[in-house]
This record gives sequence, C-alpha cells and structure tokens, in this order.
Amino acid sequence: MSFKQLCQQARLRLLRMHYDSKVGHLGGNLSCLDALLYLHHHVLQKEDTFVLAKGHAAGALYIALWSIGRLTDGDLAQFHRDATLLAGHPVAGWLPEIAVATGSLGHGFPVSTGMALAKRLQCNTGRVFCLMSDGEWQEGSNWEALIFSRHQQLNNLTILIDVNGLQGFGTTTEVASMGDLHKRLSAFDVKISVIDGHDPEQLAVMHEPAEQGPHVVFMNTIKGKGVSFMENRLEWHYLPLNSAQYEQARQEVEAP
Repeated sequence: MSFKQLCQQARLRLLRMHYDSKVGHLGGNLSCLDALLYLHHHVLQKEDTFVLAKGHAAGALYIALWSIGRLTDGDLAQFHRDATLLAGHPVAGWLPEIAVATGSLGHGFPVSTGMALAKRLQCNTGRVFCLMSDGEWQEGSNWEALIFSRHQQLNNLTILIDVNGLQGFGTTTEVASMGDLHKRLSAFDVKISVIDGHDPEQLAVMHEPAEQGPHVVFMNTIKGKGVSFMENRLEWHYLPLNSAQYEQARQEVEAP
C-alpha cells in the first residue's frame, strides 16, 4: 500500500469513527493525521517515545495506532463512549504507545523534555517525538521547556508543530499575534525545518536529529485536510458531522 492509499484509508476510518460517536474536533485531527501516520509507519522505533501534546487530536492518534495493528475496529467503536479507554483526549498507561495523558495545552512538551533528558541519563538511545499545535505556543510553559531543552542540548528530542493557523477562537494571528512563530523560535538557536506536513517526502525530515538541541519541525498543514467544506474553517475545530456531511466527506476522500 502506498502512503497516499494509507492516508486515504485512515481518513475514511477517522471520519467514520467521529461520525459514529458524534464527536467533533475533526479539523485538527485531519491536519496532523498524515504526520502521525508517517511517524508510526516509518520513524518510531521500539525504544522511542511519542507524546501527543495537542490532545484534542486523540482520534488521529487512535487511527494511526489502528493502522499499525495496535488497535482493532472493536476498540475504535468505543471511541468517546462511557468508560472507554479511547477518550476524547489520550488516557495514559494502558498502551505503551500512549505514555502521557494530555489535553490541557502546554503540558506535553515540558513532559517530553524530561523524558528526553531521562533517556540520555540512562544511556538510552531512543528519541522523543512531541506533536504540538501552533496555538499551543501561547502557553508560557512551552517557552520554559524550550529554554530547558536548548540548555540541556536535548538532541534526542524532535518537536513537530502542526501549523494549520487556526485555534479555538480564530487564527493564531488574530488571537495572540503568533503568526510569526517560526521567527520567534529561530532566536533560540535550535535546528528548524519548515515542511509541507502532508508530503511524505518532506515528512522524512523527522528522521534527522539535531546536533546541539531539539529539532523543531514546522509542518504547514490544512485544517480539515481532504474535506472541502472543512478545509481552513474554524467551526470544524468543534462541530460533529451530520449524515449528509459525513456522506459528502466520505465521497470526497474516496475520490481518485
């Protein structure tokens, strides 16, 4: 199966899972799904750790784990149900691949820096990958973590930033003048890559660690990627699909 076919299959399964459970947050799930698929199929090794800082994209993580055989269709049917382990934000500990409970933004990256330092102190060759949202950089704890990670020269840490330009109440520029995030992070003298977050050839940059600090990968993405009426639309940060919308979305994703 090609990566394009994998992404198509995963998008269809994500849409169905959210539709069956009547759950929103599809926009930000669709923007980072390609990156999560590439990470889980081509990058992560047994000794590596992944942290989903943007916990509201838990659906995309569950689909990535389903795509590598770690979750079943029966598991996905429990998404967002009562007493489920597949909650709307990741529940830690029941799968090795879900190491941290996230949801309150600004927690995942700081925890990832501690994990990366611990691996180095334990002479563990594994790497830590943390997927963040661009709006999440309005949390002060992330800037403290960036200072710490650069000072400790955590070159086993890769920060993946899902730059879709939208957050809960508007664009990142409108809400907190954060449209120049790349320029701000460049001042910390960390390795920075800017890529198309939907292109597998460019996603391959995840394989490359930095030399003296974390590798920050700005993934330019489209919120609601693959569904015309969702793309770059703020409301799909929240809305669930109705039956007509689900059918249209499914047909668009299935189209050659």
